[in-house]
Amino acid sequence: MALGSRRLAALVLALVLALALAAGTTAPSRSAPAESAARAGGNPFTTYRWGTYAGPLDFTWLPYQHASGRRRAILQYLIDQPKAKWFGHWMPDGVLARKVADYIAGTQQGDPDRLVQFTLFRMVPWEQDACRRLPTAAEQRAYRRWIGIFADAVGDTPAAIVLQPDGPFAQCAPGGSSVLSDLLAWTTRRLGALPRTSVYLEAGASDWPAPGQGGVERAADLLIAGGVADARGFALNGTHYASTADQVRRAAAIAAELARRGVPGKRAVVNTSGNGHPFDFGDYRGPDPLNAQVCRTPSDSRTCISLGIPPTADVGAARWGLPDDVARQARRVVDAYVWFGRPWLYRQNEPFMMSRALPLVTSSPFWPGLD
Repeated sequence: MALGSRRLAALVLALVLALALAAGTTAPSRSAPAESAARAGGNPFTTYRWGTYAGPLDFTWLPYQHASGRRRAILQYLIDQPKAKWFGHWMPDGVLARKVADYIAGTQQGDPDRLVQFTLFRMVPWEQDACRRLPTAAEQRAYRRWIGIFADAVGDTPAAIVLQPDGPFAQCAPGGSSVLSDLLAWTTRRLGALPRTSVYLEAGASDWPAPGQGGVERAADLLIAGGVADARGFALNGTHYASTADQVRRAAAIAAELARRGVPGKRAVVNTSGNGHPFDFGDYRGPDPLNAQVCRTPSDSRTCISLGIPPTADVGAARWGLPDDVARQARRVVDAYVWFGRPWLYRQNEPFMMSRALPLVTSSPFWPGLD
């Protein structure tokens, strides 16, 4: 009987140890639920709370700090929106990790589970230069080294990254070379392997590549070549001003084309920072489409720009005024409307221009106005 008791006690002990072991192997860490969502392809804009950066890395910050009265109140609207900071070739390797860390800290404000948005613009050469020459071997090594530093600095931060605005320039490489797309595909894999990072490869806009020139098919070409299979999806309208409805339609068409080619389930983000009064890029009638004139009032009849739908994951909401079919498409294929364009800067580059920023806000159909 004593032997039976010992056996029973041993069995009980074994069972307790097994349960404890099972609990230890399945108990989540602080970030595990969100990490699992990211690994499974979940929408980062609904998985995490959005962070809003506050500090000098935002070109709007210092002008806002020195403003007062009505001007400060208008700029407050810009300051309050979560935006995607651009990181690129102008940030040397030696300062990059610190810049990333500062931006993460200024965005998360002590909450390590807040989503941080980035825009990467590191490719050299790019834009028209990419049509004239290929990157040298040294430039390719420098690119990979920079991306590695950036990826290590992001680490397990919840991040949504738009990769390389003006993405269609990858298709104009001399001789049809794939070197630019190959570098983008390598970057997509590198960043997409981070535990809580979602990558959106930039694919132009609804008016670029042009619909009449195989726009959807060409966008799918560049996305597949750029590694979209390893990304959460793609981004649209970074430097153009076409309507959100047109972007959603383009996103749905691209997603369908990718699925047809064996890359299903890809989602989009749409930049809405400059399309409050939308127009196609080729329809612009002002002096410089890259620095398009700003609307003066909400009812301005010129081809001009103003702030569009504020950053949100509620993409099909009635308050955005989208047609019903577009709202349904948005819920199906769009993760969020985001601001990774920067129309308050000269040529979306720099410097900050108060003369642009103020009317961009006050002419927007979505600005709530001052109390």
